[in-house]
Amino acid sequence: MRPNGPATDTEAATQARRRRTFAVISHPDAGKSTLTEALALHAQAITEAGHINGKAGRRHTVSDWMSMEQARGISISSASLQLTYRDTVLNLVDTPGHADFSEDTYRVLAAVDAAIMLVDAAKGLEAQTMKLFAVCKHRGIPIITVINKWDRPGRDPLELMDEITERTGLTPTPLTWPVGIAGDFRGVIDRSEGSYDAFTATAGGAQIAPEEHMDAEQAAAREGEAWITAQEESELLEASGAQHEQETFLAGVSTPVLFAAAVKNFGVRRLLDTLVELAPPATPRPDHAGNPRPVEAPFSAMVFKLQTGMNTAHRDRVAFVRVCSGVFERGMVVTTARTGRPFATKYAQQAFGQGRDGVDTAYPGDVVGLVNAAALSIGDTIYTGEPVEFPPLPTFAPEHFAVARAVDIGRYKQFRKGITQLEAEGVVQVLRSNLRGDQAPVLAAVGPMQFEVAEHRMADEFSSPVRLETLGYTLARRTDAESAQVLANERGVEVLHRTDGELLALFADQWRMRAVQRNHPDLTLEALIAA
Repeated sequence: MRPNGPATDTEAATQARRRRTFAVISHPDAGKSTLTEALALHAQAITEAGHINGKAGRRHTVSDWMSMEQARGISISSASLQLTYRDTVLNLVDTPGHADFSEDTYRVLAAVDAAIMLVDAAKGLEAQTMKLFAVCKHRGIPIITVINKWDRPGRDPLELMDEITERTGLTPTPLTWPVGIAGDFRGVIDRSEGSYDAFTATAGGAQIAPEEHMDAEQAAAREGEAWITAQEESELLEASGAQHEQETFLAGVSTPVLFAAAVKNFGVRRLLDTLVELAPPATPRPDHAGNPRPVEAPFSAMVFKLQTGMNTAHRDRVAFVRVCSGVFERGMVVTTARTGRPFATKYAQQAFGQGRDGVDTAYPGDVVGLVNAAALSIGDTIYTGEPVEFPPLPTFAPEHFAVARAVDIGRYKQFRKGITQLEAEGVVQVLRSNLRGDQAPVLAAVGPMQFEVAEHRMADEFSSPVRLETLGYTLARRTDAESAQVLANERGVEVLHRTDGELLALFADQWRMRAVQRNHPDLTLEALIAA
């Protein structure tokens, strides 16, 4: 606790206005982790960037800290970074890029106020990109679009703008426009001023790329035909009304667009400026009843992620919370809304990838890691003062199922601990039944790569390698105890219970489920809500 005592309401509101909490979301391999590294470099949080390209001896991005992430060059867990730029605190929550980890991404989106949607210049809007656009729009999250990899061959920029309009319903309003076709990225027009920012590459993209600012006349003399083409395209956009309006951006009607090459650090500074100037600060968040909780109200926060294994020396469990209101102070005792029990926040840290720094104070919009938070679960609300509870986080309908068995039955204690921890973190859902027993739980996942993560972590972190036996089920439905008795006698159906008390009926496919429903029309079979 600070010597001056608790912070005032004014301090919480003032600090909330300085916060920008956002996620970076994209299709796999769009350059998300590389962009995260570039943002950290430009905010001077690191001195040298190193992207993953699969070659031995390369540095790893700070946000990809798990050994599987480093080996494969993909993000499979969300990571939190706090940066300061122009006296603004940027809370960046990186997310898994692979579709198999959509559930983790959805949880992160519940904790942010804006999103950077990264689009590959050559591939445009891919399947996962479209899913995430839809989620952001559904949740009312403003989207800043970055067309990445403009240093490589790609599509026509006007064509990409048309695709955004047609497929998302959002109106793209480019803030910058590229000079030079995709693969020949020379710089960008600042469309608000008509000026030119020219880029110069650095060796390996490890340092901040030098930028040279010049007026239109200087740009024309330097770039010739490339400048004229870019100017003409920019004027076409202006004639069509593609100009930024803050109201439509915050309302989720339009999306500011920037062009960048994150691997070369081109266009990254402008993205940071855009976050500071346009992204919304921390604002009142609605509670479970839909009532906005003011940022100056007493402290409250929501748990959106649990993670173990970040500190290999201690194997502790960290609960990542988004501060929603008031001021967090290390050592304060909070109440968990789900249980009504107190929780002492003795060990509080802010993460920088795998690295950590102790934190004494945090404000609305900040992400804090509470260490050894065994009593907290994903979706929990913690608070002081008047009780509050924020809406629960979604649980996805699993589509892949496998029985987990310990390779070494002598390590059953470690096996049980690991399975329990993976379930708490949401790495996989764990289903059980009296018939199978605790020694053969069923792991349920949205995508098969979740099983790979579970196998890796069971062996690496919990010293209990597992053998997975795939089951022939492809869908799950929520049911009740009465229906479970009927389903127990049906072929190709199995009913198991989840730790949260839900009964799930597993079916081989849609046809088998429909056949059962025809024979027993009064059964309770409800779809699991995905978002």
